[in-house]
Amino acid sequence: MFDFLRKNEYKILFYRLLLAYFFYFIARVLFYFYNSDLLGINTVSDFFRLSYYGLAFDTAAILYVNALFVVLSLIPLKINTRKWYQQVLFYVYFIFNLVAYAINFVDFIYYRFTFSRTTKTVFETLENESNKANMFFRFLVNYWHVYLLFFAMAALWIFLYKKVKIKEKPYQKSNLSYFVSSILVFCFLVVMMIGGIRGGDFKKSTRPINMVDASRHVTKLQQADFVLNSPFAYIRTFTSDNIKKVKYSVAPNAVEKYFKPVKQYKNNPKTTPNIVVFIVESYGREYWGTFNKNTEIPNFKSYTPFLDSLAEHSLIFPNAFANGRKSIHGMSSVIAGIPSFEHAFTSSSYANQKIQSLVSTLKESGYDTSFFHGAPNGSMGFLGFSNILGFDHYYGMTEYGKDEDHDGFWGIWDEEFMQYTKQVLDTEKEPFFASLFTLTSHEPYIVPEKYKGVFPDGDIPMHEVVGYTDHAFKRFFEAAKKESWFNNTIFILTADHTNQSFYKDEYYKVINRGAVPILIYKPDSTYVGVDDKLAQQIDIYPTVLDAIGYDKPFRSWGRSLIGKPQIEPYVMNYNGTQYQLLRGNYICIFDGKKATGFYDINDKGLTNNLIGNRTPEMDEIEEACKAFLKDYFDRIVDKKLSHP
Repeated sequence: MFDFLRKNEYKILFYRLLLAYFFYFIARVLFYFYNSDLLGINTVSDFFRLSYYGLAFDTAAILYVNALFVVLSLIPLKINTRKWYQQVLFYVYFIFNLVAYAINFVDFIYYRFTFSRTTKTVFETLENESNKANMFFRFLVNYWHVYLLFFAMAALWIFLYKKVKIKEKPYQKSNLSYFVSSILVFCFLVVMMIGGIRGGDFKKSTRPINMVDASRHVTKLQQADFVLNSPFAYIRTFTSDNIKKVKYSVAPNAVEKYFKPVKQYKNNPKTTPNIVVFIVESYGREYWGTFNKNTEIPNFKSYTPFLDSLAEHSLIFPNAFANGRKSIHGMSSVIAGIPSFEHAFTSSSYANQKIQSLVSTLKESGYDTSFFHGAPNGSMGFLGFSNILGFDHYYGMTEYGKDEDHDGFWGIWDEEFMQYTKQVLDTEKEPFFASLFTLTSHEPYIVPEKYKGVFPDGDIPMHEVVGYTDHAFKRFFEAAKKESWFNNTIFILTADHTNQSFYKDEYYKVINRGAVPILIYKPDSTYVGVDDKLAQQIDIYPTVLDAIGYDKPFRSWGRSLIGKPQIEPYVMNYNGTQYQLLRGNYICIFDGKKATGFYDINDKGLTNNLIGNRTPEMDEIEEACKAFLKDYFDRIVDKKLSHP
């Protein structure tokens, strides 16, 4: 009786969907296992509480991924129970589910480098790599255990799926009850799926859940990444372009008051020193001894003996931070003064516009401009963005021309490519501006065979390659100081982002995960000292223009690090789910609509939320955050990055 209701089919459909929930939970457990020291989850109750809140994000991802499977399972075709049709459903189910599930496993390892779940921008970055096969097999060797876990979970999932089968069932040719009941159930479940995808909310007035909603129930900001799952993060960013205008109510003069995005310096006389900017791959502040003198880290060890010695004759900023999480973010922040938040500006549909930057302003001042990167030309998107910025020359692996110096993974070893850079600069017409993006201080953390055992192994694999790159800098400066152009050159060093951490008590703090060095060196000792004020990558652009006496108006959200401050020092970046603004006495955490937390400026771990005791300064910082984002998105969308 009531066979037309297809009860058995519905039960098995729910069983198959429940399997997805089970394996997403297993993925969350494994994600915790690989990254527990980063997530701030210290009790079993916290683990399960956050896992419970993660169900909403799992539901959205599972229903997105299984939408076609569910539809094919529900539509009343009268062939649904046949063996061949069930075989079709099997392939639809596992093709979609296992591809999505694999993204979770990427983050078991990749999360430690980005401190955020994988989004569309990660795959956009990979599109620029010519050695994808090499990278895949290298990761296969280095992280074989992740692949093994994935295939073990896939095999178990398939086994459990096949354990429960639908028996083939004949239906009468004209069974009206079958069709009516099927359509009603279909409509009901589709409505429920829409609600699940939206996060369990059917109200038109509310938007579907997004990544920022993962922060609603956490006690520590980093816990949001545990609540999320990687397929959800990727799907939510797949069709979205986060570069869009925001509607904030701020005072008409707020942007000018806090940031003066159109600057004009008349502090220094016009000069034409050469400018060399090093963006050092993954070279977080943690590895430099000079930058850690005041951190009070017990038994601290430095792995940068040469750069520490250089810092003694330089102006350094021990309280500096990156404005993004990836290499391409570092290029746009340092050279163009454009930070990146949830999505890289360089990967957006607005990147291909005329941009005022160090390149354009220095070319206007008579400089010859060059960009150096020892990887295959086009890697990381650097070649494309350098063309947008208007560099006169691009020097990559093609121009270098000696494949025997390839490290086997990313490109030319730092030592050899720095020497090549120096040789090219010897031939450049002065004044010149050159930016070198280094390469070796990165996973898989290897040094040339001739240097095995030369540099300290340290406590983590990153330490040895930090020592090697430090040696490459030593050799570069030893060679460069013999040249006539050296004494009339300003050298600036920073990092694109951070990497492996050993001193976790200090550098796993949420804010310090973006801690990078900034160093300014001129051989005539023009710039010497320690400046503890807040600094960031986007400050480098206006600093250079101030140093050369560029006296025309220009667009910049940063500030000069060498002149009299025109704006209060601040840092603006994004932690994977929310914005972070450091300014004055506080750190403001902003979810895109409102402030969700205020912390003492020294509370880099974000342990004590002070939002319950709002002060006028907190209100001002929240307004400053809104003003920054409004001007940032307005200028990008309206294509006003090329002029003040």
